[in-house]
Amino acid sequence: MKIQRRMAFHFTYQLIVYSVLIIISMTILFLVLINKITNDELKRNLPVAALDSVISETYYQNDKIKFSSHWNKFIKEKNMWLQILGSKGDVIYEVNTDSDQPTAYSVTQLLTLQETGKYNHYFVNMKLDNSYESPLLFLLGFENPRQEQLALWYDSYQEDGLVAEGYKEAMLKQLKETNSYLTIVNLEGESIQTIGKPSSSMDSYEPLEILSMKQAPGNFDTNVVVYQSDKNAMTWIVHTPNQPGSFNDQPILKEFIHIFIWVAGSILVLSLSISIWHGYRYGQPLILFTGWFERMGKGLYAEVLTPKDRRRVFRKNGKLRIRYRLYREVIQSFYQMAEQLAQTEKDRFQLEKTREEWMSGISHDLRTPLSTIQGYGYILESSPAVWSQEELQEMGKMIREKSDYMLDLITDFSHIYQLKQGAIFMDQHDIELGELTRRSVLKYVNDVTLANVEFQYEGDDQPVPVIGNEKWLQRLMDNLLSNAVKHNSSGVTITVVCGMLNDEAFIQVSDNGRGMDEETIGKLFERYYRGTNTEETTAGSGLGMSIAKMVVEAHLGRIDIRSTIGRGTTIFVYFPIK
Repeated sequence: MKIQRRMAFHFTYQLIVYSVLIIISMTILFLVLINKITNDELKRNLPVAALDSVISETYYQNDKIKFSSHWNKFIKEKNMWLQILGSKGDVIYEVNTDSDQPTAYSVTQLLTLQETGKYNHYFVNMKLDNSYESPLLFLLGFENPRQEQLALWYDSYQEDGLVAEGYKEAMLKQLKETNSYLTIVNLEGESIQTIGKPSSSMDSYEPLEILSMKQAPGNFDTNVVVYQSDKNAMTWIVHTPNQPGSFNDQPILKEFIHIFIWVAGSILVLSLSISIWHGYRYGQPLILFTGWFERMGKGLYAEVLTPKDRRRVFRKNGKLRIRYRLYREVIQSFYQMAEQLAQTEKDRFQLEKTREEWMSGISHDLRTPLSTIQGYGYILESSPAVWSQEELQEMGKMIREKSDYMLDLITDFSHIYQLKQGAIFMDQHDIELGELTRRSVLKYVNDVTLANVEFQYEGDDQPVPVIGNEKWLQRLMDNLLSNAVKHNSSGVTITVVCGMLNDEAFIQVSDNGRGMDEETIGKLFERYYRGTNTEETTAGSGLGMSIAKMVVEAHLGRIDIRSTIGRGTTIFVYFPIK
């Protein structure tokens, strides 16, 4: 969320807190009333009301039923069961069903179930929900002891569809236990016999009246249970009085809801309008400062005050607008702090970059002599008795020289770090470049660990005088030669040429190895870049060629590369002559 909206919401919250409390209180009251009404409806007409509530709270989406866990628990507690059928009659969801219940229903089964309203010893309410593209049929099974009791009375006491004379007293006694009465009607709805008849009982019934009393008992004074046998045309109806006044209509509820919506909506709209105006009117300076902090947090110190912010804060004549004059010192401090942080960040970045390059350079340049020392160590460890005294002395000499070289490298990196900081000036003197190059190649030729690499040197007959630092030029040669060895496979031939060309001294290092693609050539002198066309993983920090280029440029020279995939690489280094 943007800071402007957050600030507006913050001020809005402060002003409408009391309105929210009122709305919450009214909402709680409303929910309590709704909950009470729902519970009362369930108590007085459990199967029908429960099925309606289940349907209203069930969602059918992507061929899946989302069913409330509350109703799942309720159905199990009431020893009911529920099945939801798809358009083809298959059960797509069920709760608390028996293992012998069908998983799919035929047309005949559904029509029979609708006509009888029973499945085994369960009574079944069924209702079709057409609110979805594909209709759903809900089946709710429940036990009805009163219905079963009425069936038992019929089997025990009836004679020709009526209560036998000998059983009237027993029937009346059982009815009085629940303050109920029995009415037996014929096909025309006329009352033929009544047991325990009160003064308010009806003598006849309309065709739909009994059906309404069964499906919506809350609309009547009594709750009815009906039983009709196939043997005769008589219908037994047991009336059980509902609690007085529990089913009266409540028109005040609708009025309360309308008042609630009108008052709550008016308060909310008015509060939001005033709060949003208050937030944007008095929160502008805070929003401005927050934007500054956000940009400073991202390191955008040069963009602390955007052109849009300038127009908000300053007039055309450069003076602060009235609403911002109180924050004059704050704005000035922001500018000073941004400048200081920008400079500090720049210095820190440069220092961190220099430190990382220096440490990576040490790791890169120490690896070559360490590899030689490690190689001789393995040779001496594996078969020390095989070597003669002279050979052992030669190995010891090579190890000592490599160790000395490593110490020199550490010292030289200290110097290069100081050189990059401009602390000292590189000591340069007259050097014969041809001899330096020849000695560099000879050192690699005599390295027994590189027996699978062939080195060739071609030098000019005339001396090649240059002005430079011998140690740094030696390091340049080591980096060029070691780079050619590491990035090529066994059997490669490395040729080194040194001479004069057009009033320049040059060194040419070429190999017949793998070569490089254009991307690698373009990034070869970048720090930490190792190339992408080598088949094996080459250890190293990727600073070798970067250091080589830095040494060449320190001697006012230039370096160039030519390479072709599969045909090798040639590196040209040019120096001004003495």
